[in-house]
Amino acid sequence: MAQENAWLLSAGLALVIAALLLPPASGCNGGFYERTIHDFCLAKFKFDMGGLDRGLWCSWKDTMEIYEGLTNCTYQVALRLDCFWPNHIVDRFFMDIHRIYFHECAPTGRLLHDPPASVLAPFITVPVLVTLLMTGIVVWRSKRTQGVF
Repeated sequence: MAQENAWLLSAGLALVIAALLLPPASGCNGGFYERTIHDFCLAKFKFDMGGLDRGLWCSWKDTMEIYEGLTNCTYQVALRLDCFWPNHIVDRFFMDIHRIYFHECAPTGRLLHDPPASVLAPFITVPVLVTLLMTGIVVWRSKRTQGVF
């Protein structure tokens, strides 16, 4: 039994040493990847968003091409650096982008606005008319006490 424990201990120690000394299976250098997407992709995104009126930042039609360029840039850099894509670095990067540029936008990506009057009018007038009609029926019925019992 002691011999088995010693063998397990030495095998575990060998695995720990191998994990520390050998490079990871993926050739991705996470720190370099993060710096590259910040220096290269984010710089272009900032430049493109700076050229767009701030009031249009929530308009998907106006920002779609810029956003797709940023997404493609992070993907291409990941391919060149032998990194998986998407990964936790990209997730954090896009969370920061959304926190800075799109925090005032509606969750659906569309600007909120009232529906047209042709849709809104029936939803207002029908309940008002039903309420008036029911009130009139109650008043009319309360004045006619004949034949209630």
